[in-house]
Amino acid sequence: MIDFGFDKIALIGAVALIVIGPERLPKVARTVGHFVGKAQRYVAEVKAEVNRSIELDELKKMKTQFEDAARNVEQTVHSEFNQHTTDLQRDWDDAATAGLAPAVGTDSLSTPVPEYRHPGKKWRLKRGAIPHWYKQQAGIRTKAQSGAARVARHRPKRWS
Repeated sequence: MIDFGFDKIALIGAVALIVIGPERLPKVARTVGHFVGKAQRYVAEVKAEVNRSIELDELKKMKTQFEDAARNVEQTVHSEFNQHTTDLQRDWDDAATAGLAPAVGTDSLSTPVPEYRHPGKKWRLKRGAIPHWYKQQAGIRTKAQSGAARVARHRPKRWS
């Protein structure tokens, strides 16, 4: 890029002052500054666009690498699973021909699963086991009271 030092800028300013004149020089300087700013913004936008496209290309390459790695892992797991399945089936068939495996349909290897039973927690009983003095101190209600009764209880008394 062109390197402008102080001496070159001063020389350009002096020539501009002589050629353009002192009346029109501020307006011309403002216009030149405006165009230089536009050019700098344009160059910055182009640089940013180039950087974005480079980053996008890098991300696409990284994405393909990850997809290839995931595909390789999937194929490896699938092949290992198939190999172990065939080995297990072969061992099972060998045991069945030797008479060691149980007949199909019998459940001698599995244990019976117990039926679900609700735990039957007695939270009311536990709540009733709390001493009365502690309930009063902690502010736990011991008797049910309707909303209207609760409001009436806390309403200030009327003066007669």
